[in-house]
Amino acid sequence: MADPLSIPESGRPESNEGPPVRKRPKPGERRVQILQMLASMLEQPGVERITTAALAARLEVSEAALYRHFASKAQMFEALIEFIESSVFSLVNQIVEREPLGQVQAQRSVAVLLQFAEKNPGMVRVMVGDALVFENERLSARMNQFFDRLESVLRQSLRGAAEKAGSETPTVDSQVRASVLTAFAIGRLQRYARSGFKRSPSEYLDASLELLAR
Repeated sequence: MADPLSIPESGRPESNEGPPVRKRPKPGERRVQILQMLASMLEQPGVERITTAALAARLEVSEAALYRHFASKAQMFEALIEFIESSVFSLVNQIVEREPLGQVQAQRSVAVLLQFAEKNPGMVRVMVGDALVFENERLSARMNQFFDRLESVLRQSLRGAAEKAGSETPTVDSQVRASVLTAFAIGRLQRYARSGFKRSPSEYLDASLELLAR
């Protein structure tokens, strides 16, 4: 499946002997371009609130052109959150289906989240809430639900591991470990964003996860 934020080569100016002619974007292509530019702008360390005027200027279009594809800026951020959700949980679901050991499921689930973050720094500012501070409250609530869902997946994986290990309180043990792993992941994301994307979220990752999920 193609990356939903990848832009096809078509739609870019072509040059022959005459002046370059800009092709009209294909259906859906401009929408992708808007989201890519928004994510790119979020990658700039220290950037404050991104306005639709600034976004339109970077794309060399009018603000009205943006609103032909998104009813509001909140809708743009919702599209980014949908991308985060689908990207991360499609991988997490694959791990749960293919890996028989619950402890390994949990470790790899956290790993794919942090590896996704490392490759998409602009998305990290959405995930930790920095980019959502002045936006609609429902965006922060949806991002919180993302981490609640992750913790639920981790809890299910770790419960099975606790039962196999002979724990007398597998439910409590799995809840505690899932909570710690989720807090660890969020902390790594926050550190990555606060460091201007210099401190890798995957630093000493295998050793850290082995310590936390044992």
